Amino acid sequence: MQAFIFDMDGTMVDNMMVHHRAWQLKLKELGLDLTLEEVKERCHGKNEEIIERLFPHRFTTEERYQVSFEKEEHYRKVFKDELKLIDGLANFLEEAKAANIPMGIGSAAPAENVDFVLDNLGIRHYFSSVIHSGLVDKGKPDPEVFEKVAKELGILLDKSLVFEDSPTGAKTSENAGCTTIILTTTHDEAEFEQFSNIKLFLKDYQNLTIEQVKNLFNNL
Repeated sequence: MQAFIFDMDGTMVDNMMVHHRAWQLKLKELGLDLTLEEVKERCHGKNEEIIERLFPHRFTTEERYQVSFEKEEHYRKVFKDELKLIDGLANFLEEAKAANIPMGIGSAAPAENVDFVLDNLGIRHYFSSVIHSGLVDKGKPDPEVFEKVAKELGILLDKSLVFEDSPTGAKTSENAGCTTIILTTTHDEAEFEQFSNIKLFLKDYQNLTIEQVKNLFNNL
C-alpha cells in the first residue's frame, strides 16, 4: 500500500443530503421535479455533465456553468454551520501523516466546494494532491480523477487505497484498479453488491487504525 486517496463529499464530510436537496430545488426551478431518491440516482459526477444528462442540448456551456454555480452557492450557504469532518477522520488523518503515508483527494466537486471544506476545516496540509472537477476532462466513473492524484503523489494507482461513499465512486475506483473502503453515509451496503474491490464498509472512522488498513491491504 503506497497511498490513501479520498473522495470528499460523503466520504470526508457528511454532506450528500444537503447536496441532494440543493439539486432538487435547483432542478425544480428549471422545470424538473424529482424526488430525493431520483436525485440520488441521477445526480452524480461533474455538475456540467449532470445538467447535460438531465437537459440534453438545452443549455450552453456558459449556462451549465451558471446553473452549477448557483446550486453550489446555495449548498455552501446551507451547509456552512454544519461543516465538520466525519467522526474519527481527524485522528485517522493525523495517524496517517505520522506514518508518512501520502494522501490525496480526488473529488467530483468544483474547486469552490473543495476549498470550502479544506480551508474552513484547516486540513489542506494533510494532502499532497487535490484534484477537483475543474482539473479533469471526464467525470466519475471515469478514473481520470484518481489517475491524476496518483501521478501527483508519484505512486502506483493500483497500490492505493481509495475511500468512497457512492456506487459511482466505487465504480470509479474499480475502473482505476483500486482497493476500496466505503463510508455508508448516504448509501446502504446492498447498493454495492456488484463490486469486488470493496473490502470494508464503515459508518465513520472512529474505530479505524492504520494497522488495520495495512493488514486489510496486505491480506488481499
